[in-house]
Amino acid sequence: MPTIARRLRSFDWIAALALLGCAPYTVAKEAAPALKPDSAPAPFALQGPTLDGRSFNLAQSRGKVVMVMYWSTSCGVCLQKMPELRANAAGWRGKPFELVLVNTDPRRDDAALYARTVRLIEPSSAHLSMLWAGDVGYTDALGGPAQRLPLTLVIDVNGVVMARHLGRLAPDVWDAVAELLP
Repeated sequence: MPTIARRLRSFDWIAALALLGCAPYTVAKEAAPALKPDSAPAPFALQGPTLDGRSFNLAQSRGKVVMVMYWSTSCGVCLQKMPELRANAAGWRGKPFELVLVNTDPRRDDAALYARTVRLIEPSSAHLSMLWAGDVGYTDALGGPAQRLPLTLVIDVNGVVMARHLGRLAPDVWDAVAELLP
């Protein structure tokens, strides 16, 4: 029979997962299947200041395959996938590919702290575009984040949203992105 302390530790783990937006029985669950491509080009109305003060406009990415991920620092799945996203983006540097990270935290400071930390640990990530959805001047007509995170959109070189992935990205998503590269 478990002791009260062990039960509390177990409860703390479950509570921590709940705070991260994960249920203990769904943490390892695979992502929902991708949707069919949109029939019309994306409205290319994702723009605003990046967390490092640059100006970003998705319209300037026409001709590139773009992966847009909506995430939060309170999302365990999001944080777990970030190194993979950055590694793949670094591997495709020099190719027409761009990774755009849109943070949905309630406080800009949380997003900015994460961005600074990543840039200290991985200086090569400086080429990533990281935006905060609450910034003045931020506009988004791509469908924005869902209730659940992460939400990842894959946009082809013509501006067509080819896939929407809710939750974890399966490995075959990267194969699909590679096939879109010219």
